[in-house]
Amino acid sequence: MAATWSIVDLGTESYRDAWARQLALVEARQKGEAPDTLLVVEHEHVFTLGRRRESENNVLEAGDVEVIGIERGGDVTYHGPGQVVCYPIVLLEDGERDLHRYLRNLEEAVIATCTAFGLAADREPGKTGVWMTTSLGRKKLCSMGIACRKWVTFHGLALNVTTDLAYFRRINPCGFESSVMTSMADQLGTIDVAQVKRVLATELGRVLDRVAAA
Repeated sequence: MAATWSIVDLGTESYRDAWARQLALVEARQKGEAPDTLLVVEHEHVFTLGRRRESENNVLEAGDVEVIGIERGGDVTYHGPGQVVCYPIVLLEDGERDLHRYLRNLEEAVIATCTAFGLAADREPGKTGVWMTTSLGRKKLCSMGIACRKWVTFHGLALNVTTDLAYFRRINPCGFESSVMTSMADQLGTIDVAQVKRVLATELGRVLDRVAAA
């Protein structure tokens, strides 16, 4: 039987505020004082550095965009308007405690979401995230980086929907050249961010075996 979770659409919220919200939920979930929760959000412009040691070296010219070091895995990435960011705060039960499988599940949810909008997305062997083949070669649609404390997950994924890809030129996103990044809108044209949010939340519930609380 699927567990229940709470889905919270934060609209647009600063990265620091959403980060603090995640940390509070992780602590509450560990104590059994909060349910599993999916936070869905768009951030103001920000670059975040993961735990990878060389991530700071991949910030080329931040300019007026804040750079924040955090505890998730991975390298530097960009968050901003038009990007759907999902943070599953989930207590992994005994049969779920495989973080590699958890990441593959997140990828599967994004791939299914892209499929629902007529976009053929897939995985890149040996690399976390969701990719696709274009006329200009392999492109990355979605970046991922997670953390886990006492089997409660946090951080998550960032799917480029109508994202301004120019901001990626200020960094080497996840260690790649900025030209590797694409967005759903870049491939499909006009697309509704709110609709992508709804589909992605549904697909995350499916792959993580969580249903929205009534």
